[in-house]
Amino acid sequence: MSTDTTTDTRFSGLPGRPGKIVAIHLSYASRADQRGRRPQHPSYFFKPSSSVAASGGVVERPAGTELLAFEGEIALVIGDAARRVPLETAWSHVAWVTASDDLGLYDLRANDKGSNVRSKGGDGYTPIGPGLIDARTIDPAALRVRTWLNGELVQDDTAAGMIFSLPQLVADLSQHFTLEPGDVILTGTPAGSSVAQPGDVIEVEVDVPGGPTSGRLVTTVVEGVAPFDGALGSLPAVDDLQRTEAWGSREAAGLPEPLPETGDPASAGRSGADSPVSGGSPVLGNGDAAPGPSPAAGPSPAAGLSPALRAKLVEAPVAGLSGQLRKRGLDNVHIDGVAPLHPDAKLVGTARTLRFVPNREDLFRSHGGGYNAQKRAFDAVGEGEVIVIEARGETGSGTLGDVLAIRANARGAAGIVTDGGVRDAAAVAAVGIPVFTSGAHPAVLGRKHVPWDVDLTIACGGATVQPGDVIVGDSDGVIVIPAAIAEEIADAALAQEAEDAWIAQRVAEGHPVDGLFPMNAAWRARFEQEGGAHA
Repeated sequence: MSTDTTTDTRFSGLPGRPGKIVAIHLSYASRADQRGRRPQHPSYFFKPSSSVAASGGVVERPAGTELLAFEGEIALVIGDAARRVPLETAWSHVAWVTASDDLGLYDLRANDKGSNVRSKGGDGYTPIGPGLIDARTIDPAALRVRTWLNGELVQDDTAAGMIFSLPQLVADLSQHFTLEPGDVILTGTPAGSSVAQPGDVIEVEVDVPGGPTSGRLVTTVVEGVAPFDGALGSLPAVDDLQRTEAWGSREAAGLPEPLPETGDPASAGRSGADSPVSGGSPVLGNGDAAPGPSPAAGPSPAAGLSPALRAKLVEAPVAGLSGQLRKRGLDNVHIDGVAPLHPDAKLVGTARTLRFVPNREDLFRSHGGGYNAQKRAFDAVGEGEVIVIEARGETGSGTLGDVLAIRANARGAAGIVTDGGVRDAAAVAAVGIPVFTSGAHPAVLGRKHVPWDVDLTIACGGATVQPGDVIVGDSDGVIVIPAAIAEEIADAALAQEAEDAWIAQRVAEGHPVDGLFPMNAAWRARFEQEGGAHA
């Protein structure tokens, strides 16, 4: 049965029903400062067109839930199809601009693990309108978005305050798929987003100060009566982390500030480095930050190593690999100052990175507890990956303990490298996973560090490490190999090992090293004749 969208009032604020709605996660500097995390690149999720609502409508907060959050946003409506368009011309593909409210139910956010299918896709969760601004007549950086809750102004920012410009979002999305006429891009929300209660009235307006305006988009929240059926799927659930994220701060959510360092006297014991502050469930994605990987899935930032290449790297000594890198002009590839907890440990895997910043008490209170970057890294590490930690060479506290080592081992991680300290070193060593560290220290994480972010380029032991780099360690130390040349380096190192072993045999027979190490033409000819190249 067909539906006549021309009479469907839900789409009265748009030219018609959009083919797709693409929403951006964290995009405003004010929101990033509020959240304490700033993305390197924009990230996105889809919303169904069935979630669109017109101005003057109502939205249900489902029965049994508490965290329906509003997010006033600038909405872009595509006029001309855009596919792989350059930044310079991207704005010309936008026909109209209007107001939107990217409503989200934080009670379902953990269950969605970043996809936002249920938490952001409910009926009425995308009010848009009421009027359209001609995009050709305005400077996109001059656009302003404001939100009122029950008549009180709670959000007020301009596109000039965005981390990624509006044209950049259009150009970036067009790299991945065609933006078609009528498609809508929701461009993220500034600071001030919070929770709405039944009876609240939310108003959003987009305008150019002193110029054209969308008019006020009005939505009233009502209480739903139909409960979710747990027999069909997961039920809504909230914790203090979700309350903090939905309300915008612990204070706004009516929650006490966590205690410094541990937040729980019990956590000051053996596993304190693993859990500096208790609280927060494993929520990996959310409505305004790039979703993290699911602990169940363990996605990798790189394709990983083939079994054959891994076997070669296990056989090749770090000293030999280092020599081959040097021959190719790569000298700064050594993670200095780290040693294995087990002297005979061999470490081979691809890098997954975690960065700590110097401790600052207010930042530790906001970032040290709950499901922080440290916990996310250990929950997300995949099979054959190495967690590499930037701790600035600061050894005055632990950067992990036995609980996180157990978690990494259970995930199939290849090992852990930290240029900081390890807490509960004997217990960590007993786990059996290869761990390279600058030393042991009994203090908890919060003495020196704040867990900050994951899966980005870091500095560890004086070496630059990127996600997906190949990490190899043994009793001589740890090196970083660019993934693109790992096979070449491994083959060359093994060939050199065969040659060195042949030379060592000749020296043991009583031959002088002069002319043999390195080999002159005569010795080289004998080596080749005896099949040494295949040893």
